Amino acid sequence: MLIVISPAKNLDFESPAKTKITSQPAMLKEAKSLVDICKKFSAPELTDLMGISNKLAFLNAERFQEWSPPFNDENSKQALLAFNGDVYSGLNATSFTESDLKFAQDHLRILSGLYGILRPLDLMQAYRLEMGTKLKTPKGDNLYKYWGSLISEKLNEVLKESKDDILINLASDEYFKSIDLNALDVTIVRPIFKDQKNGKYKVISSFAKKARGMMARFIIENRLNDPKDLE
Repeated sequence: MLIVISPAKNLDFESPAKTKITSQPAMLKEAKSLVDICKKFSAPELTDLMGISNKLAFLNAERFQEWSPPFNDENSKQALLAFNGDVYSGLNATSFTESDLKFAQDHLRILSGLYGILRPLDLMQAYRLEMGTKLKTPKGDNLYKYWGSLISEKLNEVLKESKDDILINLASDEYFKSIDLNALDVTIVRPIFKDQKNGKYKVISSFAKKARGMMARFIIENRLNDPKDLE
């Protein structure tokens, strides 16, 4: 089984990485092209583009200016350990063993507005660029058009190499939309997490996000390869 999850807005580049094992993003060239576009935006323009506060806009304008490959363990951090949101709280990757991390490297992918798709141990530099951002590029007026079929093609490569035909969708709708489902010849499993409130079951965003991370962790720790084991 191959799992896909969303990235997080919050990042942790202060805590030391618990492993020295690293890899490089597969679509760094495409990421650089996006950064080159974003470097031309002033902080006030980023506020309008991303719908963020002035403080966050200045921070991310600075991040784009400082973004510079090649990535190494001094200027970057592994994606799974750098993202720091509800999903990643559920995943709790800092407690993974080396064996867990290696399994995750083969069976988990993080969808990203900037990097397209990341393996857990791919090095990345700090950024904020959500997949739903209406950023104009030579390919169109949003990131879905920019990435086109590239993310799906990369997923197909991974699935073919591992002889897998099950994709576990633990990503948000915003990010899963970046995948061209017609290009994938797989069975897609999409767990939905609901909590009981006032006698009714509803999706509560923060709880659902953490539950997605916990399910990803469960799959990784138990080395699962059959979706029936998730029932």
